[in-house]
Amino acid sequence: MPEISLTGIHSYPIKSTRGISLDQATLVSRGLEYDRRWMLVDSQGQFLTQRQLPRMALIHTHIESDALLVCAQGHSDLVLPLELNQGEILEVQVWKDQCRALAANDEINEWFSQFLHHPVRLVFMPDEMNRQVDPGYARSGDITSFADGFPLLLISEGSLADLNQRLDSPLPMRRFRPNLVVKGCPPYAEDQWQTIRIGGILFDVVKPCSRCIITTVDPETAEHHPDREPLKTLATYRKKDKQVFFGQNLIHRGTGLLRLGDTIEIIESS
Repeated sequence: MPEISLTGIHSYPIKSTRGISLDQATLVSRGLEYDRRWMLVDSQGQFLTQRQLPRMALIHTHIESDALLVCAQGHSDLVLPLELNQGEILEVQVWKDQCRALAANDEINEWFSQFLHHPVRLVFMPDEMNRQVDPGYARSGDITSFADGFPLLLISEGSLADLNQRLDSPLPMRRFRPNLVVKGCPPYAEDQWQTIRIGGILFDVVKPCSRCIITTVDPETAEHHPDREPLKTLATYRKKDKQVFFGQNLIHRGTGLLRLGDTIEIIESS
């Protein structure tokens, strides 16, 4: 059997904006360092994503030394701290979870509101906010950031290649917003994994990832696919209990450094 290796590491410092591809990344208690610590909310503190505001796909982020650079066409670049230590405390909501967050200033909020043509506020998850992962899948003390539910999402290149053979127009991996991409295994092999090791760190493979309308948004144009692809095709062979699944959610059992090229060891599978 060929060696399975890590070929992609992707972080999303602001939830639902364009991701950053990395050669290496530090895995901390919440997931990848800086991943989804920032998030946009509405006036009620409800989280916002490309589900409501597909133009979020056009916002780029870059980590430069100790700052987060935010870019969007037609707007001047915005510089944010990688971590916010003070500010107005807000109660915000991610799905069913209530979280305490620090609010960015009015100038920053106006930048995002103007680009998105919608009033929004940017908030940061401080270090003292511990958002527990769904206890139906996690252990007590497992925490995550403003991710939808789990610290990490993994997809294999083989799974995407199989999907692309079924589509009229192939899609890039970034359409599915994984944190980790692996190669060297058959399509959907990750569905059977239960425990894996990457770079000396153990991961529990806890739940298939149910996919939503965001996968139909073209990250280059922010426009929805007219035929709801790839959800339409995925529904023909990856649907269960009225949900479409693609990729696997992970919970890590340690911290440390992940590097492109790291070997994936399958410790336990079904």
